[in-house]
Amino acid sequence: MSARHTSARSPASGHNPVMMDEVLTWLAPQDGDLIVDGTFGGGGYTRAILQAAKCSVLAIDRDLDAIQRAEKLAAETPRLTPLLGRFGEMDALVINAGHALVDGVVLDIGVSSYQIDEGERGFSFMKDGPLDMRMGAAGPTAADVVNTMSERDLANIIFRLGEERQARRIARHIVQRRAQQPFETTADLADAVEVAVGGRRGARTHPATLTFQAIRMYVNDELGELARALCAAERILRPGGRLVIVAFHSLEDRMVKQWLRDRAGKQGGGSRHMPLMAKGPDSTFELAVSKAIVPSDKEVEGNPRARSAKLRAAIRTSAPVIEEDASDGMNLPPLSDLEDVA
Repeated sequence: MSARHTSARSPASGHNPVMMDEVLTWLAPQDGDLIVDGTFGGGGYTRAILQAAKCSVLAIDRDLDAIQRAEKLAAETPRLTPLLGRFGEMDALVINAGHALVDGVVLDIGVSSYQIDEGERGFSFMKDGPLDMRMGAAGPTAADVVNTMSERDLANIIFRLGEERQARRIARHIVQRRAQQPFETTADLADAVEVAVGGRRGARTHPATLTFQAIRMYVNDELGELARALCAAERILRPGGRLVIVAFHSLEDRMVKQWLRDRAGKQGGGSRHMPLMAKGPDSTFELAVSKAIVPSDKEVEGNPRARSAKLRAAIRTSAPVIEEDASDGMNLPPLSDLEDVA
């Protein structure tokens, strides 16, 4: 199936969504379509989709601030329905909204620009604020994580989700520091990580970058949420429906790549060293692009946050859903272990 290119118009908001033209190309909204924007955020994708065709959008976000922005936009058009919730539950949200199947799903994985820019949300060490990092209003905060988890669990989280090579040293210093005084602000944590690794040493990025990323991903169960979202999209997309995902982190993109390859039956050919695997379930997706699409040099120059983005797209077949438990494969301690302190 070839993609129908549609031109993107700049959204009325200040939000600058990544790879807008490419998203519209592969999502290819048509008149009468029902599209799920699973990560409304600032509404950039939703606005462009509504402008590209006379279609309808179900806008999902777990962040109440984002939903309030969506409700303001919905007051201007009856073709938009805001839905408060997690995109990993999009199948239930769509059904509860009165729909069985949809024509397209788009996901922009990761923290939104709005969340980063609001210091009180505690996502960034660039703006001092409470050590929170939650995309929603419920559950343990980043402060709960660094103040209560064992040194071993902290090291595993920082190493596996942040791919931080000095994870053990950082975790050890966090535990030593909290024994003197609990962590309360983003500056507390950023300073502790900087001390743990011996200062910046001329590094271009702040030494706390990967630690903040890891703890944010853990607090929001971002990989688990993505795993559930992929399975949910498979359940609600009608045959011929399009799935478009923009990821910014290597772990997320790797998960999307492997899941789509598995669902498309791309298991690799056999050889005399490794026999061809037995045929599995019928393919539920057809890959729209064989390799990830990356932003243009021009876009990266104008929007540095786009530099690590990768887009993957696939088309739903008529094969039945493959029923299996969604898993992120990380085997980290569950967030529920911290519920008592939240």
